Amino acid sequence: MAAKFGPAGNSASFFEKGYKQTLDIPRYLTEMGLNAFEYQCGRGVNIGEEKAALFGSAAKEAGITLSLHAPYYISMSSVDEEKRLNSINYILSSARAANAMGADRIIVHTGSCGKISREEALVLAKDTMRLSLEALEREGLSHIHICPETMGKVNQLGTLDEVLSLCELDERLIPCIDFGHLNARELGFFKTFADYEGVFRAIGDRLGEERLKNFHSHFSKIEWTAGGEKRHLTFADTVYGPDFEPVMELTCKYGCNTRFICESDGTQAEDAKTMRDYYESL
Repeated sequence: MAAKFGPAGNSASFFEKGYKQTLDIPRYLTEMGLNAFEYQCGRGVNIGEEKAALFGSAAKEAGITLSLHAPYYISMSSVDEEKRLNSINYILSSARAANAMGADRIIVHTGSCGKISREEALVLAKDTMRLSLEALEREGLSHIHICPETMGKVNQLGTLDEVLSLCELDERLIPCIDFGHLNARELGFFKTFADYEGVFRAIGDRLGEERLKNFHSHFSKIEWTAGGEKRHLTFADTVYGPDFEPVMELTCKYGCNTRFICESDGTQAEDAKTMRDYYESL
């Protein structure tokens, strides 16, 4: 086992190379020297089961490991019970699509704090997460891991501590550690190697070695303002960070099999390959 690398959705170069269809993605990724892909359902789960199965078969043949990003409008922490119940349905539809394509992970935004405290929001999110796990079990989809993601805006639920607290509910929950988000919400958190290592240590201390070895990750450089995340950048940025090199070094140090999904703005495949090349040089 080793870390895997790939993009979230398609880089600009996917289309520049003449590719157009979902079924072209595995060939493109192979050409780019990548072995992971995160299918984007941020605006809704709009892929049919048949197409998902065909895509999954092509990805499997090419050695591409798949994950799926659930809709952005999921709100596990909403005070509106109807919105929370709808969120469970969105998670279910994401899991069904993931299962059809052979993906074993769905990445989920847990919501915002709104006008309630962070503590109250986390209680609501935990309740929604429990109900979501029960819903997956009823449908025979408990093998699909839900990955709550660390978030980039200050008012969003999704600090490292909050994500780890959610994952403590059940061993099937895998944290999605977005290093760019963590850096942005803390207005430039990562300054030293120890800052990066603290994330790895926290995962291991709170969730154990197995989930440390297999945590999911998003990575990109992100511009931030006083409210946190503003916009995703590319690896050409030299101002905002974070740096990927310490993360790759710690991935080797701790023997992690992390899936690194790059979310750079238009160069996510190229930047994912930059990370993989550095990782494999260590």
